[in-house]
Amino acid sequence: MSSESQSSPTNGRITFDYSGCRVLVTGGSSGIGYGIASAFADAGADVLVTGRKEKASEYDLDLSRFRYASLEVTDTDAIAALAEGLEGLDVLVNNAGANLPGGRNEYVPEVFEEVFAINIFSAYRLTAACKDMLSASSLEGGASVINLASMSSFFAVPIVPGYGAAKAGIVQMTKNLAVSWVNDGIRCNAIAPGLIKSNMTKVMVGVDALERPHLDRTPMNRWGTPEDIAPAALFLSSPAASFITGQTLCVDGGFTAA
Repeated sequence: MSSESQSSPTNGRITFDYSGCRVLVTGGSSGIGYGIASAFADAGADVLVTGRKEKASEYDLDLSRFRYASLEVTDTDAIAALAEGLEGLDVLVNNAGANLPGGRNEYVPEVFEEVFAINIFSAYRLTAACKDMLSASSLEGGASVINLASMSSFFAVPIVPGYGAAKAGIVQMTKNLAVSWVNDGIRCNAIAPGLIKSNMTKVMVGVDALERPHLDRTPMNRWGTPEDIAPAALFLSSPAASFITGQTLCVDGGFTAA
């Protein structure tokens, strides 16, 4: 099994070959997760996505090109069952996440803790449950875990203190797993998206008080899309990144540089 990147001489685009590669993308039924899952599928991978609904057909987006598993990420038994049902795995993308669950205040301790369960505890449980399968991967450059961090990993976003704290933890979890698992043939990296159009951010679109401060801080002065994030996931999982582990790649239009 191999994954090779090649550039086109005509337009400079980079393509990847993930034929035969087994990929799991949590929260792959929409937004960034869907974009990443689609990119891996376009590259020939066998992609399994998870979502909260019972059936893939219940989503507005067409998920027919993926295998689908219903998963409530706060259900630890369901996480274990998902991992046990896999025959093998080469790339794990921990994308599932949420803030302000049920519209509740994250400063309430119980809500703060729930946000941690959604955004970091579930990612760690699934990653730990998949370790042996990832270690057994024959993917060139090693198996990969890709975690989704956030700009709130680095900057205060006072409306979502639990989410920001959990996403900061994702960065540190990525570093520790990378160092601890390097001899198991597993690389662990993270992607920190900037302002990306998704279900989580759709309430901000067109609301000047919400989106303008972020756009003004972003040198590229535009919203990003899931298609801006997906190539980073493919690169970090590929042999082209075989000497990269423990890193968090900011895909943010320059937000962290401004």
